[in-house]
Amino acid sequence: MKIDRKSGEITHDRFYNICDYLEKGDLLVLNDSKVFPARLYGVKQETGAAVQFLLLHQISHNRWEVMVKPGKRLKIGTKVDFSGILTAEIVDYAEGGDRIAEFTYDGDSIFEVLDRIGQMPLPPYITEKLKDKDRYNTIYSHEVGSAAAPTAGLHFTETCLQSSVEKGVDTAFVTLHVGLGT
Repeated sequence: MKIDRKSGEITHDRFYNICDYLEKGDLLVLNDSKVFPARLYGVKQETGAAVQFLLLHQISHNRWEVMVKPGKRLKIGTKVDFSGILTAEIVDYAEGGDRIAEFTYDGDSIFEVLDRIGQMPLPPYITEKLKDKDRYNTIYSHEVGSAAAPTAGLHFTETCLQSSVEKGVDTAFVTLHVGLGT
């Protein structure tokens, strides 16, 4: 829906035409947060039982708040192995049944490890497996940290953004990481 500020006229249109409405002097603000492969499947070292982690928030270099399944079985001190290249130990409880996990891995960045073994945290209504991890990110995503895509931005295309630049539309980027509750 578009409302003309001068006349008050209301027009209904499709989002893919949004760039037709942008004019010189307008400011287009885009969220450049990037979804990372934050879902991990592993096994408890003690029993071999299947475990699932969803990394929610990085607390420090190797400490994360994580959503876990099955939650009741992951007590403080539980160690989990992920594909033989990443291990985690539950070190504390967090609000809402989540856990604080401390990760051990080889290399400088956990994000490099996640790119190798993690899966994108798709919402339940997306049932097909992603062939390309970037498909669940906007074309201008840059700052890693979202647990879910800033979905409003998924509809922008290179053509739309380029035509906006050519018309003199200003663009600004903000980073607002998207959590699971959105």
